[in-house]
Amino acid sequence: MASSIQSQTDLANADLEQRLSQMNTQFFIPATASLHERRPRTLKHGDSFAVFDHSGDAISGPGSPEGLYYRDTRHLSHLFLTVNGQRPILLSSGLRDDNTMLTCDLANPDFIGADGRVEVEHDLIHLRRTRFLWKSAVYERITIRNFDKQTRQMTVGISFDADFRDLFEIRGTVRLRRGAMMEPEIQSDTVCLRYKGRDDQDRVTQIEFDPVPRQLTATDALFDITLSPAERCTIFMRIGCVAEQSDDDLPKRFLKSLREAMQGSRQALARGATIHSSNQLFNEVTRRAVADIAMLSTETEYGPYPYAGIPWFSTIFGRDALITAMQTLWLDPAISRGVLGYLAAHQATDFDPAADAEPGKILHEVRHGEMAELGEVPFRHYYGSIDSTPLFVMLAGVYLERTDDISFIAGIRDNLDAALNWIDVYGDRDGDGFVEYGRLTDAGLVNQGWKDSHDSIFHADGTIAQGPIALAEVQAYVFGAWNAAAAIFARLGEVDRASHYVERANHLRDTFDAAFFDEELGTYVLALDGRKRPCRVRSSNAGHVLFAGLARKDRAHAVVRSLMAPASFSGWGIRTVASTEARYNPMSYHNGSIWPHDNALIAAGFSRYGYRKEAATVFEGLFAAATYVDQMRLPELFCGFPRRRAQGPTFYPVACSPQAWSAAAPLLLIQASLGLNFDTDAQRVRLIEPTLPDFLDMLTLSNLSIGEAKIDIEFVNLAGNVVVKSSHGQDARVLILT
Repeated sequence: MASSIQSQTDLANADLEQRLSQMNTQFFIPATASLHERRPRTLKHGDSFAVFDHSGDAISGPGSPEGLYYRDTRHLSHLFLTVNGQRPILLSSGLRDDNTMLTCDLANPDFIGADGRVEVEHDLIHLRRTRFLWKSAVYERITIRNFDKQTRQMTVGISFDADFRDLFEIRGTVRLRRGAMMEPEIQSDTVCLRYKGRDDQDRVTQIEFDPVPRQLTATDALFDITLSPAERCTIFMRIGCVAEQSDDDLPKRFLKSLREAMQGSRQALARGATIHSSNQLFNEVTRRAVADIAMLSTETEYGPYPYAGIPWFSTIFGRDALITAMQTLWLDPAISRGVLGYLAAHQATDFDPAADAEPGKILHEVRHGEMAELGEVPFRHYYGSIDSTPLFVMLAGVYLERTDDISFIAGIRDNLDAALNWIDVYGDRDGDGFVEYGRLTDAGLVNQGWKDSHDSIFHADGTIAQGPIALAEVQAYVFGAWNAAAAIFARLGEVDRASHYVERANHLRDTFDAAFFDEELGTYVLALDGRKRPCRVRSSNAGHVLFAGLARKDRAHAVVRSLMAPASFSGWGIRTVASTEARYNPMSYHNGSIWPHDNALIAAGFSRYGYRKEAATVFEGLFAAATYVDQMRLPELFCGFPRRRAQGPTFYPVACSPQAWSAAAPLLLIQASLGLNFDTDAQRVRLIEPTLPDFLDMLTLSNLSIGEAKIDIEFVNLAGNVVVKSSHGQDARVLILT
């Protein structure tokens, strides 16, 4: 009888689990707590990242993303510092410009004695928390100093916890069953918290202290401290996501790891060119952008790979990294090589409907958490993006143009062939010459372009489009891929094949124009649905058609005019869909919001077709938005409300920050303004009608690589005319084209 009841319970649980899985198919990120309101402090290294509040704490609770994460599992969900049982007063906190270290300055609150009177006034005890993340561990040094005129005794408490929740749980996915918390292991100076997942993996959080606490439990460490006037003391702490044994004491490991972290950051930042301008605010924006890309980039065996964003997307993404690589290619080609190498090595070779995988397809996303390992989410190795594959070929082409690294391109030749074959055989599902998407199982993403919300592809009346869907920008990426293939095969000496792809690209321009350009809208439609009906919606996707060069020259003016009309351009940037459209909502994720990377690509498209003034207007809008953002850091997106005088943009509550392709947006905008291109054979930097936005009187690019040479270029804005000065190295030259 008991076994029968248990069987019925198991069946009911399984049914509920299946229904919950179906409810969570699109893996929404619920806005139960605003990330912008929290304005968290973030650290990242490798496969770990950490999110803290301004005091350096991680406050657990519903909707809180704070804590320390390793490979999609939260290894620290709660961290709270107290002095005499009270939370210290926040004085200030900030990240170093290179993102390596978080410093929080705190002071004691009023301490009330037994008689109810103030026994110790506030701001007499100073606490400085110095923290960094290195090799899956947070290191912290807490320095406490007594500024009072008499000796003070206090108890410093550090409470902690680890819930070992999967990132998708924290994002809002409901789980019916979890693994088991194991008995903690407690020594005099170390606590190990353990969890055994349903995937049979043991996960551990090791917390070490120096000096030895007076009391240490599975949740708290207490230190009794006595400080004479002007005396100071230090507490060290290490929170590791992997158990470690070391003969060195913790203070020594702290300093050694800090040196390594700073050295690693310096090496990453020194790899590319440097940017300096006459505008100090813009200098801060670009410094933070370059530092964010360096922090988000994880070293793989193939080179640096930029993870998409913190907190929700700190992992391998195909589309995001490919676009980030294109945006940063002029500055640091090593990122493009790392991205191409990794994605080539993980290209799909077989059919796997659960992963939306087909031979030759390029990755969308990789996850390592318990839910991915168990198949509760499909993202362990997931291929459900329609654009990663053409973008892969497109990046290979522009990387070759930028670097002349033909040996590397030859090394991934088979991967390029497989990707091109995927476009023809699997991407074009019905043989009409356009690439369409449609998920292979009900568990996959419904929409598989960069606007992947469930309601982002729709008709003029607001009706959701039914697939397979052919997106406007995806056809543009295919056009870019075929032009890239032509250049690559010409370089490899395969003239006939190169000509074949030139012909295909030219043919696509004609067929695309006939199917996608809408005379009444004055722009390209958003998409074609499964019945080849146009989704007659004014959207930012049309700007990507300019970016890739697919638009006919005689269409460019109409497209630019549509994108810069008040319904689309808010003053801060171009909205994902115009305010005239049925599903417009400036607070939505994809239906009226403003994405910096989207705008940077569009501005590059404007520049490509000669619309430099409009590109500069977009540049100014995004720069102005960045000056209102904490740490001068452009977020993943912000709301599409109109710009108002003396007011900043309206922030989106759960936007990731930093986000790789947002961080890279100012860098692409610089390239677009300068018309910056490279002729590696002749070792020349080409500048096509260089311009500077009004907020820049001078811009200098230093240590810019061209082949084996390095070059410095200075741009001076004189009444709208740009004067170019260069310092040549090893025969590199600047060629200005007007």
